[in-house]
Amino acid sequence: MNENPQKSNNSNSSEEIDLIVIFNLIGGIFNRFIKFIASIFKAIFSVIIFALRAIIVNIKIILIVMILAGVLGYILERSKPKIYSSSMLVRPYFESKFQLVTNMSYYNALIINEDYQTFAALFKISEKDASEIVGFEILPGPETENDKIVQYDRFVKSIDSVRAQEISFEDYIDNRSIYSGELFEITVYSKKNDIFTKLELGLNESFTNEYSEKRMQKRDSLIIIQKNNILAQLKQVDSLQKIYINVLEKESQSQPTEISLGGEGFSLSKDKSNTREYELLEKEIILRNELRDLEEKKVDEDVFFDVISSFQKVGKNTVHWYEKYSLIFPILAFIGLCIIYLIRKTVIYVKNYEA
Repeated sequence: MNENPQKSNNSNSSEEIDLIVIFNLIGGIFNRFIKFIASIFKAIFSVIIFALRAIIVNIKIILIVMILAGVLGYILERSKPKIYSSSMLVRPYFESKFQLVTNMSYYNALIINEDYQTFAALFKISEKDASEIVGFEILPGPETENDKIVQYDRFVKSIDSVRAQEISFEDYIDNRSIYSGELFEITVYSKKNDIFTKLELGLNESFTNEYSEKRMQKRDSLIIIQKNNILAQLKQVDSLQKIYINVLEKESQSQPTEISLGGEGFSLSKDKSNTREYELLEKEIILRNELRDLEEKKVDEDVFFDVISSFQKVGKNTVHWYEKYSLIFPILAFIGLCIIYLIRKTVIYVKNYEA
């Protein structure tokens, strides 16, 4: 009878010991984790203090070097010629955008190779003005979110439906090429600020090539075919309308005939012809709207491109961030001093370690 209580007490004490051991293990792990985090912050703090100490000790040398670098950068900025830029916005048609982008690369190659004679002949300007051109840049024009959605919808419809589900809107926007847009911004950089309007004539010829001309001719031929078909259908509708009018006139002139049978109200009468003047009128309106759309399309796209905004007569002074030497040189000088200091400390540490 006494053995069971003794066994129960022993099991309870063993369970308590196991719980104490588990709690001690958890506490030890937690303490080591806290010490590890503290050591990281301590190391970061030590590095910051070490860096600040090095800067404070050598502050005079750092200031002198950075000031000299800033003065050198400022002198270099002033010695460089000013670069002006101007932009134009265009909308190409008949796939002439491919020729436009290709020509931009060709013009830049002529400038890099200093072939100003060929460049001047292309743009019909003097070689002196051609030598003032620094380069060309072409980028997609401004787009609204709706424009991007329309492009994505057109892209999805052009591929397999299974494949389309794998390509999200964000993936399409991130991976599309420069040829995806309909508007293009052409920027010209020049040492002369009033040369940009002279380049428009040469740029206008950048859109013309044999492929685009064939597409335009094909479009015009299709419009003529569609226009002839619509005109033929209009003639048929007009003929049917005349026939129905004649039928209605004859029915209005003829006397109605009616024969009654008995007193039950049965009668035999000549039914009037059912005509469809309203349906013919609707069809005529639709055909004339289609004809008008064709005419508008031919008028709207009768050129290879439209200039949305032209070059400004006077370009604006353009300075890129990497050309601000008065700021870049001091930063590079400071980084150089830091590298020299670290190399020096490393060499000293290695020598002392070997000793």
